[in-house]
Amino acid sequence: MKNNTETARTPKEILTELQALVAEAETMMGDSLSEHTAEAIESLRSRFLAAQERFADVYTGARKKVIAGAKYTDETIRANPYQSLAIAAGVGLLVGVLLGRRSK
Repeated sequence: MKNNTETARTPKEILTELQALVAEAETMMGDSLSEHTAEAIESLRSRFLAAQERFADVYTGARKKVIAGAKYTDETIRANPYQSLAIAAGVGLLVGVLLGRRSK
């Protein structure tokens, strides 16, 4: 994953860029293909591949963070089983009370 702040983008920015690329591709498909040069089509293809690569980088980074968080949670629960059980029971009780009040 690249750590360059100039190329780093949020998932929302990448999604917006992909949506713009799809809209441009739909416009090109609506027009006759003979009106568009091979250069324009290649430019569109390269922009899509670049956006796809950035999305893959974001996905990989997010996946690593989720896995690291799950491992940390597992280690914490195994190190403090009784405290974890008490916290889980307390949260369950709180959610049950809130849902019980809501259904009345």
